[in-house]
Amino acid sequence: MHRPDVILGLHGLANKPPREEKERWWGLAIEEGLRRNCSFAPAELPFAFVYWADLRYDTPLASDDNLEPYYPDGGVGPFPTAHEEPGDAERLGLTDRIYRTIEWIQEKTGLTPFDDVLIEYRLDDLWGYLENPEFRAAARQRFRGVLEGYTGSRILLAAHSMGSLIAYDVLRMMERDGMSVDVAHFVTLGAPLGLTDVRLSMEREHGGLTVPESVRRWSNHVDRTDIATVGEDIADAYAPNGKGVRAEDVSVVNGYRRPKGDRNPHKSYGYLRTPQFSQAVHQFLTGASSVGSVRATATVD
Repeated sequence: MHRPDVILGLHGLANKPPREEKERWWGLAIEEGLRRNCSFAPAELPFAFVYWADLRYDTPLASDDNLEPYYPDGGVGPFPTAHEEPGDAERLGLTDRIYRTIEWIQEKTGLTPFDDVLIEYRLDDLWGYLENPEFRAAARQRFRGVLEGYTGSRILLAAHSMGSLIAYDVLRMMERDGMSVDVAHFVTLGAPLGLTDVRLSMEREHGGLTVPESVRRWSNHVDRTDIATVGEDIADAYAPNGKGVRAEDVSVVNGYRRPKGDRNPHKSYGYLRTPQFSQAVHQFLTGASSVGSVRATATVD
């Protein structure tokens, strides 16, 4: 029995504001991207949100603590698709070359000192997920319970940052259990899935890195200046599934800025309003195949 389509969001690492507020901000960011990039405003966004920060933090962020709320960009027209600030491309190239050299050494030796430091001190919740079995099990169960509730629905699954690990693990676990959902499009945003430590951990559990069988399309959206996305490309690290579905790495520009004006290329709201993500959402909702055709056919009320 077919149930209504749904865009299912899964947030990333660090403490968050209360669930209702975080869910509302994700929805607003998605809608802003659709308006700006696709000239499209759905009457109602079929959006559901999975919140797991309460499994690791006793109290959500209060208004005074939350230094990076969602706020509209304030501009007009599509968001950028290429970095415009001087030095971004050079910094990207240097970071990528350095990490890929470190990654080669880590894989050859089986030791991951660089990843250990990066994950423990820059991506702390990811460290907790990899090292704390109770938290890992609780986060997976939280997401799995919601996902199973959408059996029979066509799903666009948008997972940010560490949420991409939770989503991937749960999809592979359900696969082993003989359970299936229809993930029409799996979109990972700012995902640390290319880190050597992460890949080795998931290989130990799942016996090999492949696109989950329930996924019909996997797009990995990455701003190459986002430190969480260093490592091997997803398309190279994750083999096609049994249906021949391959992962695709999609370079985007996360133009989100902190309140003081400096860029935060890892922020979920910036990823959610890139032209590439807006196109994925619009295609999911309407069947349009490109941003060009979107602008020609969609209207804003």
